[in-house]
Amino acid sequence: MANRAAVIDQFLKTHGWAGAEQHPLPSDASFRRYIRLNDNNKKALVMDAPPPLESVQPFVSIARHLCALGFSAPEIIAEDLTNGLLLIEDFGEDTFTHLLNNGANEEELYTLATDTLIELHCQPAAVPENLAPYNEFRLLDEAALLSDWYLPAIEGAPVSPSVRKNYAMAWFECFHLLGDQPQTLVLRDYHVDNLMRLSGRDGVQACGLLDFQDALAGPSAYDVMSLLEDARRDIDDTLRANMLNRYCAAFSKNDRAAFETAIAILGAQRHAKVIGIFTRLCWRDHKSTYLKRIPRVWRLLERSLQHPALSAVAGWFDQHIPAAKRIMPPKPSGTR
Repeated sequence: MANRAAVIDQFLKTHGWAGAEQHPLPSDASFRRYIRLNDNNKKALVMDAPPPLESVQPFVSIARHLCALGFSAPEIIAEDLTNGLLLIEDFGEDTFTHLLNNGANEEELYTLATDTLIELHCQPAAVPENLAPYNEFRLLDEAALLSDWYLPAIEGAPVSPSVRKNYAMAWFECFHLLGDQPQTLVLRDYHVDNLMRLSGRDGVQACGLLDFQDALAGPSAYDVMSLLEDARRDIDDTLRANMLNRYCAAFSKNDRAAFETAIAILGAQRHAKVIGIFTRLCWRDHKSTYLKRIPRVWRLLERSLQHPALSAVAGWFDQHIPAAKRIMPPKPSGTR
């Protein structure tokens, strides 16, 4: 860590921020961390993403692409790709989460977030060249995090190859239904923690975008679902319906039933992934704070599994993880 601090100090010196006050921000579920800089009221953020654990190149590429399309991603002020360091624009502290916790108008914020997706998905050049696809194999790899981490945590034993194979086959049975969905840039973590209300900007530019470095080319329904089926907070059914109607009204020529099927499939896939990730964070990375969110994610997953398109997946869950086992998993010994 001492060597890393020296690398960061040299990076700041090189780019004219040697005298800035440094205020590390709370870490999240990734290996990245952020340091807020203040130099005589000039502000910026350092993104510290140490290789080989992380790479800052995808963030740089997608940020510049989004800005070129007219959206508000942080400006890249300086970069050191070799050492995994970026100096980026500081959007401040007004995440949607912070604003909602302090009484902001929920409908207005979700409308802004939904309109931003509408504008992005209307862009003919939304997907940058050579962006990897969010295909059925990537979707399955993510859904398998539940069978690979959650199931062993509650059973105390690895999953058998036959159980895992049946899990994969059930998912492939519904993934083919996504084939006709409009394709666009999928930011993949589009939720209130990663959205910011930016003062002094109008329209969708008032929506600051964060944490998009894992973006892929995939179904347009994904980010809509990610916004409205959030592991972090409960969303009223009326608000959810209003935002879905608002989005679908902007794409009235698209098949509404197929869109809602995609929402259910992608929702189930994401919720399975998130349950697996939160379990892995505890069992592998000793970060147990995310376990408390798992009961909410189970509720979301169970709602998605009610859709007829997911009957095979629902059957697998009924057999291998019945309702009594849909719990917050135990912590490994020695974990706080």
